Amino acid sequence: MIAAASPAFVLPPRNEATTTPERRGVTRDGVRLLLTDRRSGSNRDASFRDLPAFLRPGDLLVANDSATLPAALTARSADGRTFALHLSTQVADGLWIAEPRTPQAVAPGERVSLAAGSATFLAPVDDAHPRLWYTGLRVPGSFAAFLSAHGTPIRYPYVVDALPLADYQTVFAQSPGSAEMPSAGRPFTREVLDDLFEAGVELATLTLHTGVSSPERHERPYREQYAVPDRTARAVNDARRRGGRVIAIGTTVVRALESAAAGGAAIASSGWTDLIVTPERGVALVDALLTGFHEPQASHLDLLRAFASDDVLAAAYAHAIGAGYLWHEFGDVHLLIAG
Repeated sequence: MIAAASPAFVLPPRNEATTTPERRGVTRDGVRLLLTDRRSGSNRDASFRDLPAFLRPGDLLVANDSATLPAALTARSADGRTFALHLSTQVADGLWIAEPRTPQAVAPGERVSLAAGSATFLAPVDDAHPRLWYTGLRVPGSFAAFLSAHGTPIRYPYVVDALPLADYQTVFAQSPGSAEMPSAGRPFTREVLDDLFEAGVELATLTLHTGVSSPERHERPYREQYAVPDRTARAVNDARRRGGRVIAIGTTVVRALESAAAGGAAIASSGWTDLIVTPERGVALVDALLTGFHEPQASHLDLLRAFASDDVLAAAYAHAIGAGYLWHEFGDVHLLIAG
């Protein structure tokens, strides 16, 4: 659970995005943007299409290029029960961390049937994440083909309709591996990227494959796979050297970049990160954060506290609720930046 000092609020149903902007009659890049000056605490309402106007020549945006998998499967137990099985993180060939979405407890060694093949629950990941299991999967053919044929995007109850996988991809998506969309990047379009280029704002990418969030259970994040390539590390260091701001597109980018920090600089690195960014740790490489709005008690809010004080965040979230901003992966976005 996050610290008690993080913003305390109740999320009204009217502030939940229940489908994509496009199905609400809004373009991807037409969602709303709340700008919060993380030092002064001032808040400003805008459209996401206005983003280039709020950045400066020499600023660097860093995006997550992980693509979303159709990671939700239907499992059938030996007694005939069916339930959703959410794949979270691939550990090795045939071995995943997965979440059985069933009220009945699963047991070590329990085997369930899939549309093709089977899954065997081996052991819980750890005491901090009892809902997640190391799971052995046996499927015919390639795993990519199996997911394409039998998987669907992970969907939580606030999303009212089943949506195609394309709705869960960002313009940056290149490397399949995320259980859930790195959603801060969703509002970006080619038009916005062109405008940013014209404004002298640079772009770099990295990869962090996100695991399941399961918003009804707000645990600390567990280990995730990431890769910060040399070209991105150099772009971050160059931007900081010339006085540009490094702006992370999403909390996943913060986690990956800060995992690649050494001596106040970015280094090319890859592997598994268990880094948890907190106010006490702070951030070494990231100056600003573009993110969605996070649920009450979500662990992401503790990461936001590394960028802004509790009072600033509380005021920003109160403003967002009162002004009708929308939450979740298809909602509006929030830029925490120093002017």
